[in-house]
Amino acid sequence: MPRRRQPTARQERLGAELRKLREAAGLKAREAAALIGSDSAQMSQMESGVAGVGEDRLRSLASHYACMDEAFIEALVAMASDRTHGWWERYRGLLPMPFLDLAELEHHATCRYDVEFLYIPGLFQTEDYARAIYSYRVPELPHGDIELRVRHRMDRKVVIEGPTPIPYAAVIHESALRIRVGDRVAARAQLTHVLEVSEADQVTVRVIPFDLDGFAGAASAMAYAGGAVPKLDTALRDTPHGTAYIDSEAQLGALRTLFRKVEAVSLDPERSRDFIHRLTKEL
Repeated sequence: MPRRRQPTARQERLGAELRKLREAAGLKAREAAALIGSDSAQMSQMESGVAGVGEDRLRSLASHYACMDEAFIEALVAMASDRTHGWWERYRGLLPMPFLDLAELEHHATCRYDVEFLYIPGLFQTEDYARAIYSYRVPELPHGDIELRVRHRMDRKVVIEGPTPIPYAAVIHESALRIRVGDRVAARAQLTHVLEVSEADQVTVRVIPFDLDGFAGAASAMAYAGGAVPKLDTALRDTPHGTAYIDSEAQLGALRTLFRKVEAVSLDPERSRDFIHRLTKEL
């Protein structure tokens, strides 16, 4: 298969999973390559996502690696065979790759969890709210770039508001609900929108109020996307150098536990809606 100039995060993830399987089997890249009539250079390209891998070769590698998890193998085959050209493709060359990677991740996700402390989750944001965030960036973005980012953020909502929505659970701290990213009118409209979306069957919104004793989880912010199988779940966390994609089983398990802990201390959905409604009345 031809080399890719810029593999997507999904393509890199497939390669990373192949590398994990090889390492678990105790094989060096050149040893694994020899088993399928290839070489270490091509193996490196497949494991970095720079080169694709066909179904037959992928199944052969899984066999040599003694991987017996059929559901996992089928999920990898689906990733390798995927030729989806989703709505995000119209932003290719217009927005940085991370925007496209996030949209593709959400498109293939089986569920989404968010924990937010400073901002309303992106899938809930109104145009005015998103525009205020992008307008605050330093160095400032040209007007056209801001509008592209706002439009992309609005298009992402298809995963929870489109014809085939996925389950979505958001835990939002009171601080994110109170911070006026825009003016008072925009803040009221944003909270009203959260209330409206929270009525959907597949959406769950929970609030962590300031008035909560013993809450030490302020560093728990995350976005979590369920994969076709749990091994292919993906978590995203902000770092000083940008957004980090997390795919190790140990870290994913820890973040699932962390989400359950944060969820357990938050208000239930009905009390959360009442809480947001009271905040709206204050504006």
